[in-house]
Amino acid sequence: MRLTIKTHAQTEMIDVTALIQQQVVDNGLANGLCMVFVPHTTAAVTINESADPAVREDILMVLNQMVPWKAAYRHMEGNSPAHLKASIIGASETVAVENGRLVLGTWQGIFFCEFDGPRTRKLDIHLIGA
Repeated sequence: MRLTIKTHAQTEMIDVTALIQQQVVDNGLANGLCMVFVPHTTAAVTINESADPAVREDILMVLNQMVPWKAAYRHMEGNSPAHLKASIIGASETVAVENGRLVLGTWQGIFFCEFDGPRTRKLDIHLIGA
């Protein structure tokens, strides 16, 4: 399955947990695995706290400090920081599914991470039954 994600900022983290959970329900997966994959080199996916939006802001702040937009990058497109951030965070996450529900901790959510937006992006979801 492929979801379309519209981003609105150069860097942003979008909680996609409910969208992914809906795919699990719609496809009738009771028990198994849900693999989420970002097919882009300047975006990523991660699992982190979803209760407090300040956590997302803090993650982006630190990533922007670690990988500044202005540096002696050699990539001609001018988006090297986005490539670096995507590599740091990663392109996939795998979550167990039990009784038709994603197995996440109380405060956890799944986030699409945009590092070169705003854009229209893709998010692939692969469900594997047990």
